[in-house]
Amino acid sequence: MGCKCKLTAVLILIGAAYVYIKLKRAPLEVPVIEEKWWAAGPPREEDPTVRPFKINVPKEVIADLKRRLDTALPLQPPLEGVNQNYGINGELLGNIVDHWKTKYDWNKQQEFLNQFPQFQTKIQGLNIHFIHAKPKTVPQGVEVLPLLLIHGWPGSVREFYEIIPILTTPQKGRNFVFEVIAPSLPGYGFSDAAVRPGLNQAQIAQLFNKLMKRLKFDRFYAQGGDWGSAVSHDMAILYPENVIALHRNFCFAYEITNWKAYVGMYFPSLFFSEKEAAKIYPLSDAFNFIMLESGYLHIQATKPDTVGVALRESPVGLAAYIIEKFITWTDPQWKDLPDGGLTQKYTYDKLLDNVMIYWVTRSITTSARLYAEANSKSYRSLPLDKLPINVPAGCIRFSNELLYSSEVLLREQHPNLIHLSDAEGGHFAALEVPEVLAQDIIEFVGKVRTLPPKTNSKEL
Repeated sequence: MGCKCKLTAVLILIGAAYVYIKLKRAPLEVPVIEEKWWAAGPPREEDPTVRPFKINVPKEVIADLKRRLDTALPLQPPLEGVNQNYGINGELLGNIVDHWKTKYDWNKQQEFLNQFPQFQTKIQGLNIHFIHAKPKTVPQGVEVLPLLLIHGWPGSVREFYEIIPILTTPQKGRNFVFEVIAPSLPGYGFSDAAVRPGLNQAQIAQLFNKLMKRLKFDRFYAQGGDWGSAVSHDMAILYPENVIALHRNFCFAYEITNWKAYVGMYFPSLFFSEKEAAKIYPLSDAFNFIMLESGYLHIQATKPDTVGVALRESPVGLAAYIIEKFITWTDPQWKDLPDGGLTQKYTYDKLLDNVMIYWVTRSITTSARLYAEANSKSYRSLPLDKLPINVPAGCIRFSNELLYSSEVLLREQHPNLIHLSDAEGGHFAALEVPEVLAQDIIEFVGKVRTLPPKTNSKEL
């Protein structure tokens, strides 16, 4: 009993010290992100042209892929009964590769990937690729709203092909519909990679804000998961005059809430509901899960070019590295299944579309570098993880998401959190449960549009 009282006193002192320091500390200012030239050579006059783009992979690239698949060494047989607990096993990967070689039709899939209007435009030296999909019909009285959708790793714009038709179709009882702008992150897919270090998520936020302005959208909604969540987070802080509201499906509390998370370890009922506490604690379970699923992160944050060499050389290795994440990040229990559970939510064609985008553009190394940039001293010196998001914000927490934050912690970082929901699903929500994610975005935007002027003073 005496130890518990002492512990309580210590925690009270820690909390009081935190509040005192917070009140005494000068308010942090939103940083100004330096505009840099990311292409080779010195900065040149920007070409603002927005050019139509179609995916058109040379036949030689596909022939080379076929040769590599046909001559790949036999896969390592898995240990008995491990299923996917040692990573994607040879039997499952063999089935996927066999489908790739005998059933996957790139010509057909390339046509599928070209179904939406796509464009490129140069911003700060880089060709930025994006989908720009508009509603086919707009009933009278329905307003078209710009929505920026941002993907993450190891995904691509392929994640959005099932959700875009929902978002661009007028919904019964709603007086708005979206036109969707879905860019490929720099260094991913059909967007150019930087030639020098420093292109972190804040710099990408700057590029994408410029992209929206170039498309004549001074005000727009932003949505993201994974890296898309991080980029849109920075956009909302850096450019609140442009971001009308922010919706994310990978919401988590940054450094601003650390003390509550710490105290919550001992007194969870102070900050978490019973349901939330069960998701967060015991910390040993959460720690074990992160340890199991974050090995790639440490490699890519420190040695992205080294792992990139192997992944650029072997399409089978690339498929293993990427598709394994669609197993455990969709449902951690799938690692105990012989087939990895993949066909419960996906098809091999969908998964291979995503792998192909990385393969034909040779972008796996440049995509991995974003982890190093995000963990660089230059990015971490910015106070973005300590600043609140003041624009209207919404979050959907999926049951199998990699990280989970309680409502109290989220409200600490999002003072204007007007929407919070929970749903079944995993990390790749746009691809796994597009209808669920789309309806949550629509519900959130509906709430934003009813806010009083004093809450959201600019026209929505």
